Amino acid sequence: MTSRTKVRLALLLWIVLAFSVWNVVFDRVLVLAGRRYSHDAVLAARAGQYLRIDDVMRPAVADGVRVASTAGGAIAVFGVSAVWLASRRQWPGTAATSDTART
Repeated sequence: MTSRTKVRLALLLWIVLAFSVWNVVFDRVLVLAGRRYSHDAVLAARAGQYLRIDDVMRPAVADGVRVASTAGGAIAVFGVSAVWLASRRQWPGTAATSDTART
C-alpha cells in the first residue's frame, strides 16, 4: 500500500467518523426534544391548553443542525489536519525516497 493510498484511507476514515458523530449528535438532540415535548404536552393538556409539536421541534431541528455541525466539523478539521501533518513528517525507519522508487 503506497503512502498516498494510506493518506486517502486515513482521510476517508476521519470523514466517516465526523459524519457518524454528526448523525449521533443530531439524533440525540431531536430525541431529547421529542421527550421534552411529550412531557410538556401532557402538562399543557392537564392545564386545558394545547402545545403544538411544531413549536417545539422546529427550533430543536435548527439547534440540532448547529450543535451537530459544530461537533462533526471540529472532528473533520482535526482529522484532516492530523493526517496532513502526519503525511509530511519523516518517520523514523522510513527511507527518504518516494514509494514509487521502491516498486
